[in-house]
This record gives sequence, C-alpha cells and structure tokens, in this order.
Amino acid sequence: MNSIPATLPEDAPWVVLKFGGTSVSTRPRWDNIASIAASHREAGRRVLIVVSALSGITDMLKGIGEGHADGQRCQELREAIIARHHTLFGELGLPKRNAIDAWLARLDQLLADPRRPSGALPWQAELLALGELSSSTLGALYLNSLGLTTHWLDSRDFFRAEALPNQGDWARWLSASVQVRHDPAITAKLAARGDVFIAQGFIARSGDGATAVLGRGGSDTSAAYFGALLKAEVVEIWTDVPGMFSANPRQVPDARLLSRLDYAEAQEIATTGAKVLHPRCIHPVRDSRVPIRIKDTNRPDLPGTEIVWNTQAGAPSVKAISSRKGITLVSMESISMWQQVGFLADVFEAFKRHGLSVDLIGSAETNVTVSLDPSDNLLNSDVLARLCADLEAFCRVKVIAPCAAITLVGRGMRAMLHRLSAVLAEFGALDVHLISQSSNNLNLTFVIDEGLVDSLIPRLHALLIRAEVMRVDDASVFGPSWSELAHGAAAMRPAAWWRRERKALLELGTGATPCYVYSLDQIREQARGLAALGMVDRWHYALKANPHAQILRTLHAEGFAFECVSWDEVEAVRSTLPTLAAERILFTPNFAPREEYRAALAAGVRVTLDALHPIAEWGADFAGREIFLRVDLGAGRGHHDKVKTGGAQSKFGVSLDEIEAFRAHARRHGTRIVGLHAHLGSGILDAQHWRTVYAQLASLAEPFNRIEVLDLGGGLGVPSRPEDLPLDLDALGAALAEVKQAYPQFQLWMEPGRYLVAEAGVLLARVTQTKRKGDIHYVGIDAGMNSLIRPALYEAWHEIVNLSRLDEAAEDLVQVVGPICETGDVLGNNRRLPGCREGDVILIAEAGAYGAVMASHYNLRKPAAEVCL
Repeated sequence: MNSIPATLPEDAPWVVLKFGGTSVSTRPRWDNIASIAASHREAGRRVLIVVSALSGITDMLKGIGEGHADGQRCQELREAIIARHHTLFGELGLPKRNAIDAWLARLDQLLADPRRPSGALPWQAELLALGELSSSTLGALYLNSLGLTTHWLDSRDFFRAEALPNQGDWARWLSASVQVRHDPAITAKLAARGDVFIAQGFIARSGDGATAVLGRGGSDTSAAYFGALLKAEVVEIWTDVPGMFSANPRQVPDARLLSRLDYAEAQEIATTGAKVLHPRCIHPVRDSRVPIRIKDTNRPDLPGTEIVWNTQAGAPSVKAISSRKGITLVSMESISMWQQVGFLADVFEAFKRHGLSVDLIGSAETNVTVSLDPSDNLLNSDVLARLCADLEAFCRVKVIAPCAAITLVGRGMRAMLHRLSAVLAEFGALDVHLISQSSNNLNLTFVIDEGLVDSLIPRLHALLIRAEVMRVDDASVFGPSWSELAHGAAAMRPAAWWRRERKALLELGTGATPCYVYSLDQIREQARGLAALGMVDRWHYALKANPHAQILRTLHAEGFAFECVSWDEVEAVRSTLPTLAAERILFTPNFAPREEYRAALAAGVRVTLDALHPIAEWGADFAGREIFLRVDLGAGRGHHDKVKTGGAQSKFGVSLDEIEAFRAHARRHGTRIVGLHAHLGSGILDAQHWRTVYAQLASLAEPFNRIEVLDLGGGLGVPSRPEDLPLDLDALGAALAEVKQAYPQFQLWMEPGRYLVAEAGVLLARVTQTKRKGDIHYVGIDAGMNSLIRPALYEAWHEIVNLSRLDEAAEDLVQVVGPICETGDVLGNNRRLPGCREGDVILIAEAGAYGAVMASHYNLRKPAAEVCL
C-alpha cells in the first residue's frame, strides 16, 4: 500500500465498489477488497466502498425482529452475533475493539428497548442497520491498518427515505425508497476529505431522522444511489459469481455469462429471478447514465457483466431464462364481470387495502388471475385469508400455490415467437396456470407448479440455444459458460482430428467438391471406447448412419455386429462382409413389406417385430421362430421431435397395452420371443437415460419365459455445439453395471450408429458467392441440402469453419447456404466466420452420420463424393 500516490485532483473520477456479505466475512476477502480499491486509487480514481453485513448477520438480526417477544431466543441470537464479529476482529488482527464494541453495545440497548416486546417497525429498522454499521467499521479499521487511508461515512447522512403513494408502514420502515440526484457540492466536500471512503449499504434516514432500511438488495441499491450522487465513472457490484448469466448457473452449468446488457434488459432479468443484482439499483444509475459492472471478488481478472445505457443494435435474441419460486396466484371468476364497469377497480382496491402489489395479470371474459411475488409482498396465510374474504363479496376466488414463474427475457420477444415452437412444446404437457407477454416487448412469462421448475429450466435453456433464439455465438453479448469459467470444461474436449489433418483436407478441398471425408482412425477410437465399457455383451453398428464399405470393414474388425432396417441394408453388409455369420445381423424394420421379413428369416438373420400386424396377420411366417420384440416405453428422447422414437406420436414399437395381445399371437404360432428391444431417440448425452431404459426393459422381461437379451437401442449422442459436453462413458458404464447386477440373467446389447461415425466425417465445400441483403450476410457454398439434409430436416447444428482461414478471427456473422432452389437450403444460421472469399474451403463437422446416406440428386445436382483417410 505504500506505493499509493499523493492526493488526487478535485475533479478526479469516482468509482463505487459494493461488496456483499460473503465478500466481507474473512480476512482474505478483505485483502481482495483492499487490492481492488488500491488498484482503482492508483489508476487515478476516488473510491467509495459500500458493504453489506457479514454473511448471516442480517438473518440473525431479522430473527430477533421477528421473534421479538421471545427474550431467550433474542439473547441466543445476540450471543451468536457478538461472537461472529469478535471472531472476524481477531482474524483481522486489529489492536483495539472499541469502535466495533460500540455498535454491539447498541445491540444490547435495542434488546432492552421498551419497543422490543411489540416489535415496533422503527425499532426493527434500527436493529437491522447494525449489521452494515458494524461491518463497515471493521472494514475501515482493517483498510487503514494496511496503509490504505480510508474514511468512514454514515450512509444515513446522504440518503433520506421518501414516502410513496399507497405505501404502508412496513414498506416505509423496512423497504424504504430514496430519490437521489448528482450533487456537486457533496462531491467536492468528500474530495476535500480524501480519496478512499467506506459506507454502508441498506440504510437511510426516515423523514423524521430515524433509521430506515431499503429492503432486499438494499446494498446494491445504496451503491447505485452513491453512483448517481457522485456521478461516478462506474458502479462495480462485487459478488461471488462472475456476473449475470443466461440462466442460474447452479441450475444450468451451460449458462452463458452475459458480457453486456442495457439497463432495461438487466432490470428485467433481475426482476424475474436473477439474485446477483437487485432490480431497484438499476433506476438511479440509468437516470444518471452511470454504468454498472458485476465482478467476481475472488477472480477480479474476469470481465464480468457490464450494464450500460444502450448496447450495439442487433437481431432479436433471448438473453436469459430466469425463474422465481414461491409465487401465489389469485384467480377471480364471475360471470357478472363481463363488460361490468368498475369490476377491476373493485378487485385492485382490495389488493391495495391489504398492501399487496400485483405482478402478472391474465384476464378472460369471466376470469381475472393475478400473481403475487413474495419478494415484493409480506405474504402469509392471514393476509391471503383476509384478501379472499373481501374478494368473495363480488366473485369466486381460488388461490393457487406454490407456483413458479419462468421468464424469457430479451429485446424483440414478439419477433421471436415463431421460433419458440420447441420451447412451447415443453409447456404443452404441463398445467400452465398463466402466460404473460410484457407490453415493453422484453419478456414472456409462464406460471407453472413450483415442483416442475428445477428440471424444466435446463431443458428450456438448451432448446433456446438450439432454436438459435438465444444467440450465444454473439460475442458482444455472451461470454463463456459457467462450466468453462468454473471448471475449464471447454478444455476437456480434445482437438478435433480434422484440425490435425488440415493440410490433407485443404488439398482435397481444392479438388472436386463437395466431398465427404472420413477418418477411419477416429471410428476405431470411438469403437474401442465403447468396447472398453465391458458391460455390453454385444455392440451392433446401426448401418443406416453410414453404410460405406470401408467403415463396415473397420467396425467388423473391431468386433462389432450390425443392425439393419431394410433388406437392402442386410444385402449390403453381407456383400461387403461375405464371411459374416448371419446371426450377427439384427434386422429391425419398421412398416416393411412382408417379403423383407420372409427374406430375412430365410437368410437366418435375427428379426425384430415392432408392431402387432406382422404377428397377427403373417403369424405363420414366424411359426417356430425366435424373434425380438420392440416395445414403446411411452416417451421419446432426443434433440428434435423428428429424432424421438418413443411415445404415441412416434410410429415405432409395440405400445405397452398391446404386449399381451402380441404374446398371445406368438404363443398360438409357437413363436419364441427371446429378446426385448427399445430405442427412444437420438442425440442423447445423459448417461442415466440408458439405465432407465435398461431397468424398464428388465422389469418387462420378468413375466416372459424365454427372454435372453435386452437391447437398449442406440441414441448415444456426440457434442456438436461448443457448450455441449461429451457423453460420459464412465458414467454410462456405471449406470449399466448397476442394473446388470440386479438382472444378470439377461444379455445386454446396444446399437450405436451416429456415435461411432458422426465425428469421424466432415463435409468439404468451396465458397461460390457472397451476398448482403440489409443486415443479413450470406456465404454460398457448393454443398447444399441435397448433400447434407440434417440442418433442414432436424434443425441440426454442425460446426462450420473456414478451413482456408482457420487461424483468422471469426468476426463476420453469416448465413451459410447452398445452391439448391429451396429457402430451407441453409447449412448454418448465424455463424461467426472470418471474411470469406470465393474459392475458400469450408468444412462442416460432425457430418459422418446421416450425411451421404441421405443424399439426393435434387435439382439434378450431384451429391458429395466420399473419401476415406
């Protein structure tokens, strides 16, 4: 601290630093505060530090206030509060305790105060203020002991609470509001005193000079008030997370840091559930145009979130999905409300009379439903009972609780509604009590049962990214994911093989394009990773993913059997591998003609039936045969509706209620069901999925007499988007082992297809033209949907890079399109690429599965050729 320069000039800029409870509770955290403050001071800024109470202290003080009549409990809390402050005092190594003991003595005075037994609100406000007064006093003593000259301020000398219309006593004392404007006289007066100051968050003076507190998030709000008062260069909110995120990172590890927001978006995110910033702190800095930065106390090098007056204009985008629990809905219904003048006035008068602030409103001809947020209301059963009694004088009332509100936040919400089909489908199976779309076009809210929210938020966040309405590729708004910041998850994924083979691929790309290129070494690596699990008795390669002859030979050499869905696939694998034993081919057709089943039976391959029709109508063909039965377990999984292969909307499998009928037909013909099969979808990265399927199949198999094999299908996903984490094979092995231990009598089979070959294949193309239409930049390539239909068919996301300029900064936001005469001929929406020029080689990754095999000659264009490395 001795290197700090002399006093700053009077007009030096100010920075306001707010530190929360966890940031002021230990000596190392105070050392961080000192370092941060000193760095600003050394950069020529005056510093005002605003602090919260030590973590947990405000809750203890609230406990005294709420349990004011219980003297013994109050004394127990008093002892804990004093011990906590004395412990930190000792940890800080300070010489004299006089200053802090003065505040703790005030606690004893308040406990002896005649207002305590009644819990008077002014008494509670003064009690609650002690937390910040004590922590700021400790902080001032410690910072000065380090040589950073710090002046202690009483925030109550600067902020006067103002009475608001319709404000009740509780809000007046315990959730007070302050109006603040820049005051040059105060700024000059403080500048004359020094360069570094510390003050309290959360507290103000009432109109009569007594203490009032600002309510939840009061320290954030105090920092914003000081920022406006001093016309600060910036207000920095230092906390235990690196900023605001696109979702609660503790719920969604893939949540992205929001690097830059405008005030309105930040306020919406804070209002609708984000805890890192209180919404009340936005207003004072917005009016003064003072930026806010949210920073991580433990990692000050991280950029955090910056909140400013406006951000760079861009396409509509969902910035965040947030949730609030504890929501109470009040539903009011009356036929007589239709076109009745004054009905709503009567309704809201009742809420006003009971001091309740309404959040969301939904209305119909005979119903009005409103939500009450516990963070803005003093909600308890007595208040609700009195409210309902008043409302029932003119309508029927129903209270729905506990509920949760899920909110999508972003500018231009209405312009994105048509792209939210997958998100809306998630809500389709739920009991949605209320939907609200804000008039400012910034949010869309769904109110559902509280118990559903924790599992739903991660799925919705992933769907928003996949639908490209949360444009995480926009580096001006979105930063790294929580996983990357916390655990370095991005580094866990090894570099793709095609980066090592760039030179060879560029040589191929400058020849005839489009062209698929497959790495057989990558396929071997994937195959050996699965074989090493040990839990699976037989792996079948799903031929439909990619039937290239060299791939079949490679996987045969690795010990894989084969799964075929058509007789032509059976003939292809037999032609490529003439010595392959027939029983190592599993034939699993769907709505195939009778002749294909007869051919398969004659060839001696194993046959799977997935409908009642074949056994009921053609039972004689299967007489005396062994077959597999594919069942529909009732629900599908996957990254898109078109890859979900379970549930009533899917054409695959025998439904659970038809299994007994199927067995009856099989018995009549002497057909033996020796295996049960289930495949619920593709692109699944959750290792526990197969444990669930395995357990369900094992349970179904127990009543059968001859079941030997349980086939869990495939669907093993590969990461495509940057935020995706690879399938955890160790977790998959452990999950399978758990079920196998309980059911050792069954063999276990699985059928990966895409997992083995997707990452092993890339599609090379060349840039043909570029085009701009308004703000849209198109990069045209010579590969289209006739070569790779997955993006058009499944909305599949493939990584796309300019292989010719791989080391250049990817700064252009482009739409990568093909030459096919269809609007849907889009290989990639909103991709970041370096400036592309005619002839550049473009690489589309994860294209080894369902690429060439699904190609066509549409527009009479030749599909991509295929090459193996």
